[in-house]
Amino acid sequence: MLQEIKDKFKALYSQEPVVVRSPGRVNLIGEHTDYNDGFVLPAAINKEIYFAVASNQTNTFRAYAYDLQQEAEFDLNQVQPSDSSWANYLLGVVAQLQKANFDVKGFDLVYGGNIPIGAGLSSSAAVECGLAYALNHIFGFAIPKFDLVKMAQQAEHEYAGVKCGIMDQFASMYGRQDYAVKLDCRSLDFDYYHLEMADYRIVLCDTQVKHNLASSEYNTRRQECEAGVAHLQRHYPEVKSLRDVTVAMLEQHQEEFESTVYKRCTYVVHENIRVEEACRALEQGDMKTFGEKMYASHRGLQHNYEVSCEELDFLVDQAKDMDAVLGARMMGGGFGGCTINLVQLDALDTFTQQMEEAYKLQFGIHLKTYVAEIVDGSSLVEPS
Repeated sequence: MLQEIKDKFKALYSQEPVVVRSPGRVNLIGEHTDYNDGFVLPAAINKEIYFAVASNQTNTFRAYAYDLQQEAEFDLNQVQPSDSSWANYLLGVVAQLQKANFDVKGFDLVYGGNIPIGAGLSSSAAVECGLAYALNHIFGFAIPKFDLVKMAQQAEHEYAGVKCGIMDQFASMYGRQDYAVKLDCRSLDFDYYHLEMADYRIVLCDTQVKHNLASSEYNTRRQECEAGVAHLQRHYPEVKSLRDVTVAMLEQHQEEFESTVYKRCTYVVHENIRVEEACRALEQGDMKTFGEKMYASHRGLQHNYEVSCEELDFLVDQAKDMDAVLGARMMGGGFGGCTINLVQLDALDTFTQQMEEAYKLQFGIHLKTYVAEIVDGSSLVEPS
């Protein structure tokens, strides 16, 4: 595909491009903790988007979306959201650079990739980070990497209308081969943890469903977490978010809580603890304990945070019955999307076959599976 994108660029624009790759991401553990100032543990994966790009000595931005076979061009003197949803992710990045007083000259772009759309692997963040990285390179802006991450996040807020946290863009830009990165969503400090993946692979099982509860329930969960914080602040003024709450604080005041709010807070407080315990397990090369934390995370999401669904629970239960699976859980906002599974390398084919057959039998839906390897974040593709 990389060669096809380069060839398309040369055919359209008759010049040699610079090529950048930008990966999607998985989140190994730490779900719904980001907007509670907590911890997440994402990793960049080898489902990627490629960008062939070069300046064109004009004031026009010409773009070709390879996967959609659609093209568009825009006047860089009048950058604004367009009717084309795919172009808005790109325009949003250009707008952020201009807002920061960088002179974005005309450029040509062909981009496309193999990140499955709708599977929760953050194709939008990969697009934003990849273009930000590419423009920073070809125009020599020398913008620090973390500033590029923040610009990519703002592009999604302002041009795609999605008020995402910073995890997706961060993981896409800061990924490191064979490492997960623990991000503190309050301070934005981060640490890398080596994953002993020689004998294992990450397998994503895509339910192919998206229940329409996802967006409304997401907002409700945020409000429930905020209600829990407001309640605890009466007793503990130092509590600014659920990140500051301990299990003991919750248990001491359990009787005062509305039961649903208590369950939501319990999940988030325990999930932050699980991320730290999972990182300690990685430091010790203890993948078995790491897998157990993944299962515990799913139970919390299923019973206390209540963002799972029948299809996700079925897949995790199936995985739990297989000796070759160390851990599994739902990943992402919930109500559909993927489960993430840690599977022994020598059992990959058996795992995917059994999961596909069981899912088809239960729901009549063909399960999509993706084997993911952990790779570096956004970078230049060196000419071959």
